[in-house]
Amino acid sequence: MTTRALVPLLALVLGGAAVAVPAGDAAVTGSRAPAAREVAVLQDPAITESSGLVARRNTFVTVNDSGDGGRVFTVGRDGATVGVTSWRRRPVDVEALAPAGRGRVWVGDVGGNVVARSDLTVVQVPFGAGERRVRPRRYVLRLPDGPVDVETMMVGPRTGRLVLVTKEAGGGRFLLARRTLRSDRPNRLVDVGAAPALATDGAFFPSGSHVVVRGYEDAAVYTWPGRRLLGRFALPAQRQGEGIAVGRDGRVYLSSEGLRAPLLRVRLPRWLVRAMRP
Repeated sequence: MTTRALVPLLALVLGGAAVAVPAGDAAVTGSRAPAAREVAVLQDPAITESSGLVARRNTFVTVNDSGDGGRVFTVGRDGATVGVTSWRRRPVDVEALAPAGRGRVWVGDVGGNVVARSDLTVVQVPFGAGERRVRPRRYVLRLPDGPVDVETMMVGPRTGRLVLVTKEAGGGRFLLARRTLRSDRPNRLVDVGAAPALATDGAFFPSGSHVVVRGYEDAAVYTWPGRRLLGRFALPAQRQGEGIAVGRDGRVYLSSEGLRAPLLRVRLPRWLVRAMRP
């Protein structure tokens, strides 16, 4: 990543505390990481840079970072790969996953590690047990202000609209896609407000009223669509944490790059749970 070299330095300077960069308004910040439980270890030697993550009832879906071909992995609750979906057209820099309805996910070829780009690409593919080869329809997303790195993509449970977050050291931006994407021309993203710095992934909670956006050291929860920052909490130490997912039961899961990386389940701090109540 273009910002990876900053992470060890920041952690050293701050003594391992959460890196909390203000994004619009003040909020409570938890300096201690919430309790984490290892729920599985990714056993597939082909999964070396788990970046995006989607959690479903009995499975997880993940994708490798830039450098891999077009494929997503379906992983059982024991960490073993049970299925791979692949497609022929090689992506530029896959960085993110998001739910896309029953048995499907959005794959975000949205990163800027390989080359500066103003046009990003997303595809929707099935996941599940077994090997399958697909030919997905490509949708082009156009950045509103020119090339910038993007590693976060989520989808609103109520609206089905894609939301992206730019990855910038000084603070990112929330970008909103149109409700219905066109495949015959670029779909311009709209900048809708400030987001955390160094965002590596994000997810909606099941109600659609809140989103969580993670970085390497901490995560932030916002109301949606109001985008009011409710608070930040530290994350458990990971080799290079780049994935976060929220299950349909509201549980939060984390993934990390690296061979045989663990999948973690974290419990949100109580003060943050209270702040999220209607």
